[in-house]
Amino acid sequence: MAGPNHGALGSTFKIVRILQAISLIAIIGMAANFISQMVSHNNAPSDVLVGTLSVTCIAVLYCAITYLLYIDEILPFLITTGMDGMLLIALIVVAVVVGKPLSYLNCQVIGSSSVSESTYQLGLELKKSFSKEGSKVQYSNWIGANKITCYEMKAIWGLSIALCILFAFSAVCSVCLWRRSRAVPPKSVEG
Repeated sequence: MAGPNHGALGSTFKIVRILQAISLIAIIGMAANFISQMVSHNNAPSDVLVGTLSVTCIAVLYCAITYLLYIDEILPFLITTGMDGMLLIALIVVAVVVGKPLSYLNCQVIGSSSVSESTYQLGLELKKSFSKEGSKVQYSNWIGANKITCYEMKAIWGLSIALCILFAFSAVCSVCLWRRSRAVPPKSVEG
């Protein structure tokens, strides 16, 4: 299952796709865990997490399909470049929406005595949210609930940023592979 021989560029494309799939699966696992926790308390999950899960599920399916098409040497590189660009835009939106409130949050001080009063207020807010059956959990409240949640959401944010870089890189690889496949071999002068 070596696939086509496109040199270093082809190997780079395969490695980037594998890294994308690993990062996407990690995000899916963490986001699905949060949604499961919210639903188990009879609350509607946060739109931010549902959107993140939707984008990443579509992206991991896309990565698997394009990897298989590449191995079988039937991947349309130009279309792949456009799709990578669209997923890049979607992941930039995910990174911005997930990261906006996280950028102001210091996970280390959550639960410390210096912020115990604000943590208590946050706990009351979450408890009030969970006590209303069917109410929607506010993302900004959820991320500050405890240190573990905060660190996991920062991991999702960091992986989203890494995926932006990886999808930009795979788009560049795709367009270079397309140019290589379109290149006309030089004609022989001996004839």
